[in-house]
Amino acid sequence: MTDKQKRKSLLRLAFFVAILVLILDQGSKIWVKTTMELSEEFPVLGDWFYIHFTENNGMAFGMELAGDYGKLILSLFRIVAVSLIAWYLYKLPEKGASKGIMISGALIFAGALGNIIDSAFYGLIFNDSYYQTASFLPEGGGYAPFLFGKVVDMLYFPLYEGFLPESIPFWGGDYFIFFRPVFNIADSAISIGVISVLLFHRSFFSEK
Repeated sequence: MTDKQKRKSLLRLAFFVAILVLILDQGSKIWVKTTMELSEEFPVLGDWFYIHFTENNGMAFGMELAGDYGKLILSLFRIVAVSLIAWYLYKLPEKGASKGIMISGALIFAGALGNIIDSAFYGLIFNDSYYQTASFLPEGGGYAPFLFGKVVDMLYFPLYEGFLPESIPFWGGDYFIFFRPVFNIADSAISIGVISVLLFHRSFFSEK
């Protein structure tokens, strides 16, 4: 296989991974948005895994930047960031990237793009989910302007829930839930991609 063929093969692999993540991410979000009311939930695996519908204005795992300006800054930052990631991912094969590196990069790119789609367009194409299931392209218009949409989250894993032992410093006796954040497939893709780079491909980026 020539270098040109190898490069095309790696780019096709990254494209396939990114498209697959986007389909799963957007499909799950649209399904939740159009079939559940905000804060509605149902168990998937006992008390350990729930589909719990929530929305957030900010970053991964429900973190937020306050106010409209914070939301706008975050949305614009995401667009710039995902553009840079796409450009760097396109250039990676020229630097001798492996399949693992391309897959990790594609996961990060697709995850970032998946949440951008929510922020950019969901406010335009859906009405709100308060005490109702949202409609796609409602007659009265969406619930927010361009770039001010909310990110849909639904994956909730309360693996442990209870009061911490009194012997634990600072938090002893407090009520504790692990894992508390509600997230989505895009968040998972970003996390898996970053962890994979740190654990298995850090030397590549250090050398380059």
